[in-house]
Amino acid sequence: MTRLDVLGNVSRDVTRYPNHRGGARIGGAALFVALAAARAGRHAAPVCVLGQDLAHVPQAPGLGGIDWSACSKAEGPSTRFDLRYNLQGELINVRAAYGVAERLTDHVLAHIERYPDGEYHVCCRHPLDAAAVLSRLTHHRATFSIDFFLTSAETMIRTAAPWLNQASALFVNAAEHRLLQSLADTTALPEVVVTDGPRPARVWSFGREAASVLPPSQPPREVSGAGDTLAGAFLAHRSRGATPTQALAEATEAAAHFVAAPPLPVPARPRA
Repeated sequence: MTRLDVLGNVSRDVTRYPNHRGGARIGGAALFVALAAARAGRHAAPVCVLGQDLAHVPQAPGLGGIDWSACSKAEGPSTRFDLRYNLQGELINVRAAYGVAERLTDHVLAHIERYPDGEYHVCCRHPLDAAAVLSRLTHHRATFSIDFFLTSAETMIRTAAPWLNQASALFVNAAEHRLLQSLADTTALPEVVVTDGPRPARVWSFGREAASVLPPSQPPREVSGAGDTLAGAFLAHRSRGATPTQALAEATEAAAHFVAAPPLPVPARPRA
């Protein structure tokens, strides 16, 4: 099976909730998508740039199954996100310092040139130059899927619009789906996976509902990364021939387990 290469960030995150949940953890869409895909049995690799503070992450326990051969390491700090949520788990503010991920686009484009026949998932989020990446993937006729991040979704959907109908799947939450419907012809999109918190997750195929699954009810400890987890698991199961309904059921189960589990701590640096 072709490896799933996930183009995006691995970061140091701080999550904050009004009831004092949250705290420091390792995160980033490329990590969560690749980890969920690997746990679902798919060979997956984050294509990312790690700073000196996270250079040891590939050796950390708890991240088994991920292929780290496509990550680059650079001098300087890794990406950092400060994510503030309300009690309903809705993101209300984000602050970012991209650090060495400012080099992400160059690293990704070089990787695509080395593996033009690969299969890719594109995390359409800053600081990635989504237009350059999607243009290159389309030029090589590579298979790729896409997700967005709410705070930059409108800009990124507009940027990605010329290539959206070439994507095998798009992953959005309910608010991003409304933006997508206002900015693109969703009847031309093969597969759009829409999450909506505790409400049913749905798959739309060329504008028609192809699957609907009510997520398991799990008290959330940490919601950041739930959508990425769902995307990675869904892609893994679809790659093995699961129907949209089967893949969505497995993916919502994986996301429910993710939000109920303790967050991934920032791994300690190994002793010299």
